[in-house]
Amino acid sequence: MRRQTGPAPGPWSPRRLLSPLAACAPLALLAPALFGGFGGLGGSFSSPGGSGETIPLSGNEPGQHLDVTLTRLVDPADPAAAPASAARAAPDRLVAVRFRLENTGTAVYRDSPAKAAHLLDSEGQRFTGTNTATGAGPSFPDTVTLSPGGSALGFVTFRLPEGAALAAVQFALNAGLADDVGHWSLS
Repeated sequence: MRRQTGPAPGPWSPRRLLSPLAACAPLALLAPALFGGFGGLGGSFSSPGGSGETIPLSGNEPGQHLDVTLTRLVDPADPAAAPASAARAAPDRLVAVRFRLENTGTAVYRDSPAKAAHLLDSEGQRFTGTNTATGAGPSFPDTVTLSPGGSALGFVTFRLPEGAALAAVQFALNAGLADDVGHWSLS
């Protein structure tokens, strides 16, 4: 920490001249949210710099700590190439959410990100994630294992009705059963 010696800066000191510019920085970060850039109308979610909010989460066992970042939302997500005989479920759509997971705890993280993630629609219906492949990018494997300090990046896919309006994404350790739940609002 630097100590200041001498008189406090006045309103027109060089240090204060930058403050009006610095005051505009939060507006630049909020602009996409204010003008619909965070997925309220569909499309890809990506905050400035390509990363979203990181939420530190704890599991039910000692040493289980994970920083979870929602980095992208693709709506709709095109299904990956499937055999022609594969039948598509009733009118629905795929939504892919990319997470970055970082083990900040002292215990090994061994869990299924798909089971840990949920998508909520505007009517309160909850959809559990799957490992369904899409054109959005690589999905997480069924089980992700991270040593302390390790990290992983991958997509979790959700299948929901065609007309459902996205409201939020949630993530909890221990296959979604931990008490500590990360929540990202999409509306």
